[in-house]
Amino acid sequence: QVQLVESGGGLVQPGGSLRLSCAASGLTLSDYGMGWFRQVSGKEREFVAAIAQTGALEYADSVKGRFTISRENAKNMVYLQMNSLKLEDTAGYYCAAGPRSYRGILYSSRSYQYWGQGTQVTVSS
Repeated sequence: QVQLVESGGGLVQPGGSLRLSCAASGLTLSDYGMGWFRQVSGKEREFVAAIAQTGALEYADSVKGRFTISRENAKNMVYLQMNSLKLEDTAGYYCAAGPRSYRGILYSSRSYQYWGQGTQVTVSS
């Protein structure tokens, strides 16, 4: 069975930093492109960042220059380093995987096969 488990969320002050982790099991991470999405209750799940199977990176305009997605395939781990956090970054953050062996960047939540349960990030002074 495939599982993605996010961790690292919490309460942080504006301008602060947080590092989210996504631990994957039941799959070989190197076979998958990975993405991070965020969602506020009542709104659509929003693309944040993605790292393709090839290692290519892409970010939403709202987080460019502040967030960094990375992967450590040998440990089946994906990370989202978040710096210079803003109030509007407050959301539940989800990691996603798939589809297997697709080498491009995936921007739509509908494109991903597997999802974690999410971790809450709250930016507040």
